[in-house]
Amino acid sequence: MAPNPTSWGWWRQVNTPIVDYLAKNHSKYLIMAHLILVCKYRKRLLAPFGDQVKLLMTDIAREYGFTITEMETDKDHIHLLVNYPPTLSLLQIVRLLKQITTYRLWRTSRIANYLSKCLWKEHTFWSDGYFACSIGNANSTTIQNYIRNQG
Repeated sequence: MAPNPTSWGWWRQVNTPIVDYLAKNHSKYLIMAHLILVCKYRKRLLAPFGDQVKLLMTDIAREYGFTITEMETDKDHIHLLVNYPPTLSLLQIVRLLKQITTYRLWRTSRIANYLSKCLWKEHTFWSDGYFACSIGNANSTTIQNYIRNQG
């Protein structure tokens, strides 16, 4: 059935996948961003610890009220597609993810022993910067496929 350009929302039927908007209090929203976080000194730390980092980030998202729609690691960086409420800023989300994963990884003795050899006992895991790109509803499927095919 061809879309009817005289009806409201016909462009949505043609151009965008249907994604449900989230509702909270007196607002409806869909705020999504593509994030890339890089390991300190581009060390290939996500090859051995990628699964632990993914689990930690999923737990952090649940604890702080945002959703990680898609996530995949490469050897030295991680891609995330994050859906978050307007009460959080992207900077807050990045800080939470980087600080808490670093803290929890260094608390695990097996991982801490490995990290101390790679990072010279400097209690860090992530580089200082990050990449962030807001995405619209129109290309979230493309971004999800891109993230799935990392590594």
